[in-house]
Amino acid sequence: MSFRIASSPHQHSQKTTSQLMLWVAGAALPAIAVQSYLFGYGVLIQLMLAISTAWACEALILAMRQKTILPRLRDHSALVTGLLLAVSIPPYAPWWLIIIGTAFAIIMVKQLYGGLGFNIFNPAMAAYVLLLIAFPVQMTQWLPPTTLQTYDLSLLDAVCAVFTQYSCQGYSIQQLQMGIDGMTMATPLDTARTDLTMGLTLPESFEKPIFSQGAGSGWLWLNVAWLLGGLVLIQQRVIQWRIPLSVLGSLALCSLIAWSINPDIHLSPIFQLFSGASMLAAFFIATDPVSASTTLKGRIYYGILIGVLVFCIRTYGGYPDAFAFAVLLANMAVPLIDYYTRPRTYGHKVKKGLL
Repeated sequence: MSFRIASSPHQHSQKTTSQLMLWVAGAALPAIAVQSYLFGYGVLIQLMLAISTAWACEALILAMRQKTILPRLRDHSALVTGLLLAVSIPPYAPWWLIIIGTAFAIIMVKQLYGGLGFNIFNPAMAAYVLLLIAFPVQMTQWLPPTTLQTYDLSLLDAVCAVFTQYSCQGYSIQQLQMGIDGMTMATPLDTARTDLTMGLTLPESFEKPIFSQGAGSGWLWLNVAWLLGGLVLIQQRVIQWRIPLSVLGSLALCSLIAWSINPDIHLSPIFQLFSGASMLAAFFIATDPVSASTTLKGRIYYGILIGVLVFCIRTYGGYPDAFAFAVLLANMAVPLIDYYTRPRTYGHKVKKGLL
């Protein structure tokens, strides 16, 4: 018998890396369906562009490194990276945006460090931050949910919007962003932040149609869909409960304290948890087995760190949905977290100093 030493991810379940990645992609399908229903066919177009780019870049770099291509493509890690990035960006962002982001995630963040198991940062979130900093206008072109859209977009309109930034009828992305009230729409988190800077209180801001469902029209149900998918992953032992619970628990606790002090300027815990990318990040991104903490205690501290960072950046920083930055900062802290939370070796005796 031969004993093979392999890099992470290491799992205690009886599933291979390929099976784990397929479970992640499968658990994301209900949320993808909800997101496509709420925001249009652009979601599916971005997914096709991202996944095809991820596979092409993975194959190219593997060929350059003289590695076998098909076995490594079949681990489906590239598919999951493309999927997570595609659902994180605006559905009608220009086609070249997702291609640049996916190529950066696969080539620079994953393969440059040696491939799966060696990357220190979450590839999808590193690419998201790159796109957000380099192309801030394109990364904020979120259309309102279909229930609040002024113009109905067909599949052909979606294709035209992604590849030309105009619908087939000639409406620009800026015009498509107009809601039924004639106002340009943004995400609920961005709208709340902008209104606070303009001197409005949150109760006054919540009178807008975008907040008709509490956590944001459409966004509430989207986060519920990601939550259900995440619970399936926990039930199947694809991920463990420690990181998601720590992320959501620390975010809820910080939000509850701030909201109790002044609800006019601080978002409620329910809003924080069920708006933006909260459930997506807690269950599908922060739990990345390669870039997350590997010890049991460390995963709890890692999740708490992400939740606290998200609250601080959302409340005091310049970006309304802060999960990408929080995850990358926590990735940087993983070696330190693992060092101080590593379990004691069985039989290890602690030396006591002289009194």
